[in-house]
Amino acid sequence: MVRRWSMVYKDHGSGMNIHVLRANYLDPQQAADIVFLLDGYATDPMGGGEALTPYVRQNLVATLATLPHALTVLCYVDGRPAGLANCFEGFSTFSCRKLLNIHDIAVLAEFRGLGLSQHLLRAVEGEARERGCAKLTLEVLEGNAPARAAYEKFGFGAYQLD
Repeated sequence: MVRRWSMVYKDHGSGMNIHVLRANYLDPQQAADIVFLLDGYATDPMGGGEALTPYVRQNLVATLATLPHALTVLCYVDGRPAGLANCFEGFSTFSCRKLLNIHDIAVLAEFRGLGLSQHLLRAVEGEARERGCAKLTLEVLEGNAPARAAYEKFGFGAYQLD
């Protein structure tokens, strides 16, 4: 059984309500929000600048639901979908333990600057700890300075083998 969790924050500076939760792929609204948010990321220049194909829009969430190692974290601001993190569990041979890789992390343009990436990263880190993962990994385009700054603020650094 998949453990469900949810965290609600009140941003005292803006008065906004921020809700972060583990997505339920079988919930029709959350499924639609995943596609909406990922399409928003895909059309952004850092996501490639092209909308998701009709095939991906129609099949993505159903396929994610079949993958026991998949995890999506959703972030809402005042009830509106604002960001997501799609993650996949992997394995570190050097530590002989699981790892969690953040495959996509996205915050829609209108919600940037609110610190939502930090909320998403905290939720993913908590999930990695719950799963007993040795590490949390992600990749970022070298030219995506805002994302790199957000990841560095959270504690990520450049890849090092040692």
